[in-house]
Amino acid sequence: MKASDVKKGNVVENDGIVYQVRDIERSSPSARGGNITYRFTLYSIPGNRKFDLSIRSEDELKEVDLARRQAKFSYMDGDAFVFMDDEDYTQYVLDAAVVGDNAGYIVEDAEGYYVQVIDDAPVGLQVPSSVVLTVVDTAPELKGSSATKRNKPAKLSTGIEIQVPEYITNGEKVTVNTLTGEFSGRA
Repeated sequence: MKASDVKKGNVVENDGIVYQVRDIERSSPSARGGNITYRFTLYSIPGNRKFDLSIRSEDELKEVDLARRQAKFSYMDGDAFVFMDDEDYTQYVLDAAVVGDNAGYIVEDAEGYYVQVIDDAPVGLQVPSSVVLTVVDTAPELKGSSATKRNKPAKLSTGIEIQVPEYITNGEKVTVNTLTGEFSGRA
């Protein structure tokens, strides 16, 4: 497809690497006969590494067919995460490197996980915007001085650590925003 036809969200291939287009800037030259150039902000799939690409409007980019399959987390196979497709029960094995920082947001029986698939091979994982996790270790609430809102560190059931309000205790379920990694409220 021509650079002028690429839209945000498209998945393209450049130098053998697959990228998702996150932002597009179009620049028109002031001189007559100058070429219009497009600057794309791309993120690699998998890995989510940023890459900037500038090309002329008539240059070609290869579009890649990326499927998003809704799936549920099944189990761990060594260091790999195994997800099962909600529709046809296909199992997708995702390496820990593909899952990356999202590993702390993977819980059993939760909805909203999408495995990104190119040519029947899983290449990425999209997690829901928030997940419910259990607090396994946090300091007890300090009595008195409740006029100020203070946070304390809390270790969650998946091993990640976040800041929670003082009133949260061990064993409570909390909602965590997966985009920011912050406490969103009690579950």
